Amino acid sequence: MVLTREELIASLQNEVRILLHLAGKIDRARLDYRPAPKQRSTLELLQYLSAMGPTMIPFIRAGVFDGAAWQAAFAAAGGANFDQVLSAIEKQRSGYAELLQGWSEDEFRGEIEFLGRKASRGSIVVNLVLCAHAAYRTQLFLYLKACGCEELNTMNLWAGVDAPMPG
Repeated sequence: MVLTREELIASLQNEVRILLHLAGKIDRARLDYRPAPKQRSTLELLQYLSAMGPTMIPFIRAGVFDGAAWQAAFAAAGGANFDQVLSAIEKQRSGYAELLQGWSEDEFRGEIEFLGRKASRGSIVVNLVLCAHAAYRTQLFLYLKACGCEELNTMNLWAGVDAPMPG
């Protein structure tokens, strides 16, 4: 694997940290904001993120997508309020370590066919979970900007800090 297990866990934990930083900028009065009628609201996006990674990783380990378990996880997440969602996301900091700590190098390198593509489990975790975090946090950042958070900049999105842009 290009990343070590520890680097992968640290990358996922950093995604959680940045996501929580951005979530801390949300005006609770704007939780129902959605850019278009068929897009997720801010709260629905966070509900999705509260379940996406922790639900997907066991499927990747098993090499089998469980549609019923996926639907159940998102039905449960869909009933969570903002504070419950933030708590669930916070738990991912230790949860990702717990989910990945026991994986052997052979498991990470083991090739599976998952959701129509054949790749190593490690590659699938990176491409379906780690990359999804980056994509969806960018979506949240854009929602925040659309809701008037003009003070947010690239440092908020990529470093998860309130800071002026480096000159």
